[in-house]
Amino acid sequence: MSLPALRGHALKPPLQPVQPKPSAEKKPARVFLRFPVNADTKAFYRRFFPGTSTAEWNDWRWQMRARIRSLGELSRIFKLSEDERSAVERHQGPLPVGITPYYASLMGLEDPAEPLRRTHVMSSGEFVVSYGENDDPLGEDHDTKVPGIVHRYPDRVLFLTTGTCSTYCRYCTRARVVGNPGGEYQFSTSQWEKALAYLEVHTEVRDVLLSGGDPLTIGDDKLDWLLTRLRALKHIEFIRIGTKIPLVLPQRITKDFAKMLKKHHPLFMSLHVTHPKELTEEVMESTSRLADAGIPLGSQTVVLKGVNDDPALMVHLMQGLLRHRVKPYYLFMCDPIRGTAHFRTNVEKGLQIIEALRGHTSGYCTPVFSIDAPDGGGKIQLAPDCIVGRDGDDLLLRNFEGKVYRYPDPGGSVGAEKKI
Repeated sequence: MSLPALRGHALKPPLQPVQPKPSAEKKPARVFLRFPVNADTKAFYRRFFPGTSTAEWNDWRWQMRARIRSLGELSRIFKLSEDERSAVERHQGPLPVGITPYYASLMGLEDPAEPLRRTHVMSSGEFVVSYGENDDPLGEDHDTKVPGIVHRYPDRVLFLTTGTCSTYCRYCTRARVVGNPGGEYQFSTSQWEKALAYLEVHTEVRDVLLSGGDPLTIGDDKLDWLLTRLRALKHIEFIRIGTKIPLVLPQRITKDFAKMLKKHHPLFMSLHVTHPKELTEEVMESTSRLADAGIPLGSQTVVLKGVNDDPALMVHLMQGLLRHRVKPYYLFMCDPIRGTAHFRTNVEKGLQIIEALRGHTSGYCTPVFSIDAPDGGGKIQLAPDCIVGRDGDDLLLRNFEGKVYRYPDPGGSVGAEKKI
């Protein structure tokens, strides 16, 4: 399916009968919903999308076409603050408003400070440019070798497959290239061919991360084609997909789609997760289908001020992810993208979150805390300092309770520089 089709310009109406009408001779067929719908979401769509069938609501193409993308649509559903309203009116350029009806059903309709709403409805803070911010804070454009291929690390590349997302996060690292006006920015098939040609000759690349935009907005056939082409390159050992769709458009994970992905192992998936409110019945279904297809799932979470920068909330989120068969993978500081100071907090907050996790809950719940260094420095891991010092051949270490223990380390020097 083409991207224009995904935006609703060329799609056929999605209305499909759930089951054929029973004949006089047959018993009525039992109606099976293709996807769970939680009670709050069901009340939401009956209120704001009256006449919508469950089959339509659970059709991911319908969700894409029905995205909330204008001030009028926002005003119809949300009680907008004057700050939100004026920010939407003032906005021009890429990173427009874009919220799937499903994801909107999880947001606070009356409260502008509600966490999920803050991450997707514009505010005046986006127009304030602060120290260190710019449009390409990670220097990706500098490391772009051919359109769509960012080659920074020795053995892996970032493959930008599309400029389309189902929802647009207001702190997006690639705000400069996603959701461009006049038609979302598209990476055409010809650009994909150039990217594949680059990968064919760079045999040192063993790991390809598909991102964008969100690769899961691409139709099944087209994504299958791309994965097949990548799989044909023998030096590429595995493929990763970075996506938020299983959280904001879980209906996208159809059984046929999961079956298609299963052909391309080893295939990993990194899910962009923000808040425990995202962990719904629907998301349990989407992550289960992916996990059942044999796809290892990891999470990536950005620490956002006033949204999720609370250690107790983060413990709850990480534990919930494991229940959804998602291994907490990365916890990132927010990149210094232009106009995101209202989302960014300090590094101490991230370290506090890791301290609240380490030792206090399963190690599987503890992600790697990292900063993606500006200007192309790459990911740099951070962790609370547990080294107290050194006493002769003993290394002194602090545990999660703050108690100090001795580890015999004859001949070692780690910790010697610290005064105790």
